[in-house]
Amino acid sequence: MVKKSAKDIDIVKLANARAKGKRPWFFDNREAERVMAMTLAVASELAVTRERLDTVERLLEAHGLLKREKIDAFKPEPAVAKERDDWRHAYIARVLRIVNQELEAISDERAKAVAKTKSGA
Repeated sequence: MVKKSAKDIDIVKLANARAKGKRPWFFDNREAERVMAMTLAVASELAVTRERLDTVERLLEAHGLLKREKIDAFKPEPAVAKERDDWRHAYIARVLRIVNQELEAISDERAKAVAKTKSGA
């Protein structure tokens, strides 16, 4: 079996992968469900990022390696800016996962209806 490298993995596709079976719904209102799912995705990402950032800043300060003013003044090189843009794109895809999955489900249902109409069933 050949291992895939990070470059070979489509993060957006992976973030939008659907589980088998129907998605459980917790609210009667689908819009409220969507907003809750997106909010929880963002909150989850933010919590992990905040913990990691806190760890890095504390280690840097403890070892006298970097002052916080340098962090605030940092201007990324173009390659770094592109890497950040790519990450942001994948992140937004994860946040909007529920909306993308619903759009795919609607598209699948329409395709089935069209196929059924064409077959005369």
